[in-house]
Amino acid sequence: MSDTSEYVPPKVWTWDQPNGGEFASTNRPVAGATHDKDLPRGKHRFQLHSLATPNGQKVTILLEELLAAGFAAEYDAYAIRIGKGEQFGSGFVALNPNSKIPAMMDYGPKQPIRLFESGSILLYLAETFGAFLPGDAAGRAETLNWLFWQMGSAPYVGGGFGHFFAYAPSKMQYPIDRFAMETKRQLDVLDRQLATRDYIAGTGYSIADIAIFPWYGGLVLGRSYNAAEFLDAASYANVMRWARQIDAREPVKRGRCVNALSGPEDEQLAERHAAADIDRVLAKRKASGTV
Repeated sequence: MSDTSEYVPPKVWTWDQPNGGEFASTNRPVAGATHDKDLPRGKHRFQLHSLATPNGQKVTILLEELLAAGFAAEYDAYAIRIGKGEQFGSGFVALNPNSKIPAMMDYGPKQPIRLFESGSILLYLAETFGAFLPGDAAGRAETLNWLFWQMGSAPYVGGGFGHFFAYAPSKMQYPIDRFAMETKRQLDVLDRQLATRDYIAGTGYSIADIAIFPWYGGLVLGRSYNAAEFLDAASYANVMRWARQIDAREPVKRGRCVNALSGPEDEQLAERHAAADIDRVLAKRKASGTV
């Protein structure tokens, strides 16, 4: 269905009212806090404030991978309910002036370090623990190439294709076609890259895979926007193989649980403070067949 109405942009755009759609109530053209609210703090070195969106899952997957590998990466994780505007609380804005999840504090150093932007957090953790990032110059560069490729490309998938295909208040052919084309081009980029290697950067499992999987793996596995059939995801055989390979990893399953607020209430995990919290949720999901 095409949108045949003609929109004539004004000389100066003004925000007269929310423009509709699922997230209209939380979108606004200014930054800063809307209300006072301190962030909670747990006992562990890393304090994560996030949500189990693709960007949020990147960080929790890496933290769970680090823990599984024996690193001292224990963390507390608290859900930020973006649908309720919690990202505009004063405590969260102080942590991330951009009011986007994920955001994290590292209380390990003498001077605590704040972290925001998922790619920045992945790189920081990989460098802090010396893991999931090659030590040689060529391997490191290739891994970072793909990490930053994901950071620059995913907005076309989420903010572009996902928004107009799944969340816009009406279906419009032009933006859906435009962003479907770009999303499929990106999937083809990945498919060609994965034709000759098991993992994205060709250097073993790395933060490049961890960054890309929640977005593109989730898309081809049918978890994002209910769009796998529309995008003919099965035709990207190398991406499908890679996605299933990553999806089978136990730390990935664990990381995807954290700050998850969808599904039956007893299968959600708003906060994570210990491994047992995830164990409980995974047991519930296995019992209900939703893992």
